[in-house]
Amino acid sequence: MQFNTLSRTQTAVQSTNKVLRNTYMLLGMTLVVASLSAGVSAMLALPHPGLIITLVGFYGLMFLTEKNKNSGLGLLFIFAFTAFTGYTIGPILNLYLSTSSGTETVMLALAGTALTFLSLSAYVLTTKKDMSFLGGMMMAGFVVIIVAFIANLFLQLPALSLAMSAMFILFSSGAILMQTSAIIHGGERNYISATITLYVSIFNIFLSLLHLLGFSRD
Repeated sequence: MQFNTLSRTQTAVQSTNKVLRNTYMLLGMTLVVASLSAGVSAMLALPHPGLIITLVGFYGLMFLTEKNKNSGLGLLFIFAFTAFTGYTIGPILNLYLSTSSGTETVMLALAGTALTFLSLSAYVLTTKKDMSFLGGMMMAGFVVIIVAFIANLFLQLPALSLAMSAMFILFSSGAILMQTSAIIHGGERNYISATITLYVSIFNIFLSLLHLLGFSRD
């Protein structure tokens, strides 16, 4: 009986480690794809696709990735998703790089994003805390962000835009904590699904920091 319990525990630990390893490996690859796509988009000075195409491409490819997360198509769609998001970042980078302090702003946003992700991940992996208690606050935060986004489409207030960037950083940080916790506690067994959650969080943190830092230096 004790041997069976020990065997199940070891199997669970091995499964968790495998999901964690595959998630970080795939996350690294998607970040490389996104960076290359953003670099090409910026060098070719490609135009931004606009809000409608961006939203359709973003959520459409996310949906296709989640729908096919248990097959090889999931990998195809997640790379298509990250390449598309990288393309949308290119014109934004050019906008910032065209300013006098643009290069410094972009580098600070990159460094801040990396530091935020590594710190949050290290915290959960070190403490092994179950962060599922954040679920209720995350749902409330999501509703607030949606309402603020819709309101800002009509009001176009700089202060509201900055507040949304701050909310995105907090919301995305919570998503990183919850997703990492779900992996190590067995709540997430699909590395493709885990990867896209972490990638979107990193993507949102980077753009939000870029907006906040760019505004402060304007």
